[in-house]
Amino acid sequence: MEANHHRFSELFAQLGLPADPAGIATFIQRHSPLSADVLLAEAPFWTPAQATLLREQLLVDADWAEVVDQLNAALRG
Repeated sequence: MEANHHRFSELFAQLGLPADPAGIATFIQRHSPLSADVLLAEAPFWTPAQATLLREQLLVDADWAEVVDQLNAALRG
């Protein structure tokens, strides 16, 4: 089976967030930098559903893990 390569904007859409470049940039600017001692899914700005989605993507769906890791890095940068 071939792995899917998801785009950053697709993850934002899955999270119910604005997925256009300006919306993504605004979200990252508003929530950065995320403290190193806070796990991505434990950040206080996620709804319970968003946090669950992030956890599940990392645990069970490896083809989403790369883009979730990109979001994690962007919020810490």
